[in-house]
Amino acid sequence: QVQLVESGGGLVQAGGSLRLSCAASERTFSNRASMGWFRQAPGKEREFVTVIRWSGGSAYYADSVKGRFTISRDNAKNTVYLQMNSLKAEDTAVYYCAARLGAVAYTPVAYDYWGQGTQVTVSS
Repeated sequence: QVQLVESGGGLVQAGGSLRLSCAASERTFSNRASMGWFRQAPGKEREFVTVIRWSGGSAYYADSVKGRFTISRDNAKNTVYLQMNSLKAEDTAVYYCAARLGAVAYTPVAYDYWGQGTQVTVSS
C-alpha cells in the first residue's frame, strides 16, 4: 500500500511563501507515477493545482497558480515539493498530494493514492 505523507503547511501573510513536501513510501511505484497537488477550500470542491511525472517531462499548472507555484521532485528522496510564492488569501485551503500510475491527470477521481492533507492559511 502506497503511503503519501505531506508536510509544510501553515499560516503565512499575503505575498509570502511556503513549501509543501510529499514523501512517497515506495520507490518502485514512484518511478511509474504521476504526482499531483490538489486543494480544497471550505465549501468548495477539490481542485487541481499542479502535476508532474516522476520520470521527467513538463509540469502542468492550474491557471490560478501559474507563475506563482512550482512543482519539483527529488527522486533520491521519493519526495515531491510544491513551492508557493506570492500567496494570496484565495490560496487558503487544505492541500493534498496525490499519486496515480501512468500519465498525468487533472481530476481527483483519476488518482488512486492520497495524503492526509496539510492546511495552508493565507492572511490578508
